[in-house]
Amino acid sequence: MNVWNREDLAQFDGRDGKPIYIVHQGKVFDVSESKMWKGGLHMKRHHAGSDLTTDIQAAPHGPEVLERYPQVGVVKEKEPAGEPGKAAQSILIRLLEQYPMLRRHPHPMTVHFPLVFMLSTTFFTLLYLITGTVSFEATALHCLTAGMLFMPVVILTGLLSWWLNYLAKPLRPVNIKLGASLVLFVVALILFTWRMAVPDILTAFRPESVLYLLLVLSLASLVTVIGWQGAKLTFPIEKE
Repeated sequence: MNVWNREDLAQFDGRDGKPIYIVHQGKVFDVSESKMWKGGLHMKRHHAGSDLTTDIQAAPHGPEVLERYPQVGVVKEKEPAGEPGKAAQSILIRLLEQYPMLRRHPHPMTVHFPLVFMLSTTFFTLLYLITGTVSFEATALHCLTAGMLFMPVVILTGLLSWWLNYLAKPLRPVNIKLGASLVLFVVALILFTWRMAVPDILTAFRPESVLYLLLVLSLASLVTVIGWQGAKLTFPIEKE
């Protein structure tokens, strides 16, 4: 049985007539005959030539579906003896094997909170302007505060997911998400500081209130950009 390293396996991605290999728990399977892996892409998100051990745990089916396809080898992990950081790397690998949710779920689990809170800030601000109900403006402040507090957590978990799942490779959606997230945090911080310093910035409307309102509206635009780029990472848009 063949013994593969991950660099060699990455070449079997189904492109240009190449076989389609995937890895599960160190075993290499040839799924070239599967109609669900046409072109080396499964469900528009899973790429051939990669390790799908963690992904299959989140799939609607179990690993038993791989028994339909031939096993063509096993993966041999590199053992960089004497290299600095080897001990830390081994600990991280064991940690991820024991708690696979650390690889996939911390960012998706936390990212929804600030996105919803920031959208709610815009929504309740507009609701206040339409109805004149002051409690809606107060609710907008509460949502803004909660969203701002969650933002650092989401950025850190996003960087962790990028490092673990994409090896910190430069990716356009990641770059856009990170840039937009930092802008979103800064805008939220400005709005929070402004609102706390001038509590009646909207209730006593004046020229500078227009700028405040524009910043509030920009929250929804930034959230849309971040959400769209995240969706493109999860469900890549492929040319038909």
